[in-house]
Amino acid sequence: MPLPCIEKTTGPNPRHAVIWLHGLGADGNDFLPIVPELVDPNWPPLRFVFPHAPVRPITINGGMAMRAWYDISGMEIAQRQDEAGIRASIGLLEELIQRETARGTAAANIFLAGFSQGGAIVLSGGIRHTHKLGGIIALSTYLPMAEKTDAEASAGNRATPIFMAHGMLDPTISHALGEMSRDYLVQRGYTVDWHAYPMAHQVCMEEIADLRAWMSPRLAN
Repeated sequence: MPLPCIEKTTGPNPRHAVIWLHGLGADGNDFLPIVPELVDPNWPPLRFVFPHAPVRPITINGGMAMRAWYDISGMEIAQRQDEAGIRASIGLLEELIQRETARGTAAANIFLAGFSQGGAIVLSGGIRHTHKLGGIIALSTYLPMAEKTDAEASAGNRATPIFMAHGMLDPTISHALGEMSRDYLVQRGYTVDWHAYPMAHQVCMEEIADLRAWMSPRLAN
């Protein structure tokens, strides 16, 4: 059964969808306010899907239970990764993609977006997805299980455009880790549109404007 989600459509009978995954400890409401800031009136109708991550105990937060896509065991987030949790959430993302295609939205018209933990899941899940997607939007995040990319990435999304953005002052997921993930993908032939901003672990208006400009030509079909 797919995760509970908040949905917002920008017009009747949308044929495009954006599945947007929140960060650690947030929920699907977190990025709902971005819709009116992001959407261009010239875009075709979109369905935004904001799922709520499962509730699980988080080691770095003393075992406190909160919404999360996977466990975090320490500050060095790229070390001792919760591979089982990451893979389970990639499976949940797959279910959400399948639900959109069952509604009649072609995979090529589906964008995966995510912030922080959510971005890690859409980045790792997107490049493993079998059918070509419209795009992958990874904000303030990194590529988990990077060393398994070569063996597990799908040929179907080798040419899918990726938008990555990061705060240069991010204390949670370092700018350097974001750059390493970008370089890792570029070295493997992925097209990554990279943006960096003088901000911490957050989203800024300039970033939203850059994302709008990136999405516009990809919504012209």
